[in-house]
Amino acid sequence: MGRGRVELKRIENKINRQVTFSKRRNGIMKKAYELSVLCDAEVALIIFSCRGKLFEFGSPDITKTLERYKRCTFTPQAIDPNDHETLNWYQELSKLKAKYESLQRSQRHLLGEDLDELSLKELQQLERQLELSLTQARQKRTLLMLDQMEEIQIKERHLGDINKQLKHKLEIEGGSMRAIQGSSWLQLDNEALSSCSRARDPGPTLEIGRYHHYAPTGREAAAGPRNGASGNFMPGWAP
Repeated sequence: MGRGRVELKRIENKINRQVTFSKRRNGIMKKAYELSVLCDAEVALIIFSCRGKLFEFGSPDITKTLERYKRCTFTPQAIDPNDHETLNWYQELSKLKAKYESLQRSQRHLLGEDLDELSLKELQQLERQLELSLTQARQKRTLLMLDQMEEIQIKERHLGDINKQLKHKLEIEGGSMRAIQGSSWLQLDNEALSSCSRARDPGPTLEIGRYHHYAPTGREAAAGPRNGASGNFMPGWAP
């Protein structure tokens, strides 16, 4: 069974009226939320129940939406014709409003939105504008890339100079180290040669425990021992 058509008139039963109010209120708030999300619309919804209770919904902010509504509904009929300053402000506001709406339309067109309302000439003009913007963006990108390449080359040259300085310093320090090592090895060689020379020439040495046997000549043998020395006196030790 399909849902029957509801007659649009005041519901006399209080309970049914309150139930219907709650259902329809939630439904209209849901629709307002969907409208704000799907269409990127600024929505403000204000509901007062029969008992005076307030229900409201705003996207993004109901206060800002109401202030915007007041500015848009401001008419010159409420202005005193003799108040020239207020009239000037109203004219300026109207110009800014028209310019703002035009910029919004142009932005939507550049993003590819709301193109159905444009004519062939307007679409061609939009295409030329996009091509010009694309060309300017590419030129700007090329300039930025060239600037970055120049900075990289400057850094490369600077690092090359630092590398050369470090290499030169390393060569100087390496030569000094080789000279010091050469003198050290030369000193060690001289000391080794001196040690070898001293080892080859030991000098006079005293041999303990060894003596040469003294053999008397013929005259000394015939004369015999002098000064009555005993016969057991060791030959060769007489004064």
